[in-house]
Amino acid sequence: MKQEVIADFLDAFPLPSVLVDQTERFIAANQSAQDLLGQQILGRHFATILRQPSVTGAIEKCLEDRGSRCAKHLSNDGAQDTSFDVTLRYVGGIGAVEGGAVLITFTDVSEREQAGQMRRDFVANVSHELRTPLTALMGFIETLRGAARDDPAARDRFLTIMEGEASRMNRLVGDLLSLNRVESKERIRPREQLDLVGHLTSTLRTVQPLADAGETRLIFTPPDDPVMITGDADQLLQVFINLIENAIKYGGDRVEVTLELLERDPSLRCAAVRVRVMDNGAGIDPIHLPRLTERFYRADNHRSRELGGTGLGLAIVKHIVNRHRGRLRVESEPGTGSCFSVILPLT
Repeated sequence: MKQEVIADFLDAFPLPSVLVDQTERFIAANQSAQDLLGQQILGRHFATILRQPSVTGAIEKCLEDRGSRCAKHLSNDGAQDTSFDVTLRYVGGIGAVEGGAVLITFTDVSEREQAGQMRRDFVANVSHELRTPLTALMGFIETLRGAARDDPAARDRFLTIMEGEASRMNRLVGDLLSLNRVESKERIRPREQLDLVGHLTSTLRTVQPLADAGETRLIFTPPDDPVMITGDADQLLQVFINLIENAIKYGGDRVEVTLELLERDPSLRCAAVRVRVMDNGAGIDPIHLPRLTERFYRADNHRSRELGGTGLGLAIVKHIVNRHRGRLRVESEPGTGSCFSVILPLT
């Protein structure tokens, strides 16, 4: 009867939990623990299941001095690495000859660890992105003060390069501020109504000079009737300008924008509108597609820098689309161009 009570008690725990008694074997485990550690762990020695020294050492010490311990347990759920905080507490009067047992609970802290890693990566990336133009500026300033002081041609050339590096830093800081604003509003749903057809038409007029400079043909055949959605006009302008400018810069000589009404989109589970931005450029290797919206990730790092990219544009697009409860889809193969789709709900 006592074993049944113990089993019911562990089943009531919201966290994966197991009991190891003085025989050093698992005497009870709730379903969450069995999903984590294995379905056949009862009766097994803990060292055959929990093979990480930090955890096994904590169990041994806890059984020995009946104290409390904490440890880390690393695992993998089949898709990614997971991290758990392990808490150990001694419970008397249960287990073999009622000699007591150690209650072990596992708290999944994977998201917290990933968030911490993302913050560290973000700081490292920002530092790297700023260090390059700053180093260039400092070098040119030193040169202008010295060898090129009385050389007008060199001075003009260096000042042009310095202007470009300063502009690059300005764009980076601007995109960082924009990303921060977008993230701060991501959970606040937009309320205003706007005509998406008119919005896209206005966007295309804005980017037309860039297309003309790159000898790129822009194609957009708007529907006759307006398409009304709930959205933030400024943010959606930012989304479509970013996608169309990318298609002009990295695509071929033709960019087509289409707008299609969907009676029901499976991912949104409601009526939706899909805007596609398609180019006939070199395309993107499939290996890059899952990471395109990561901050500072570039499929073509050298070319992106040459064209003034900061590596934050698609990250901003992703957050804006998320705020509008939409989806961003990317399809591309080398040699066939790329298609970026923004799917937004109509309700």
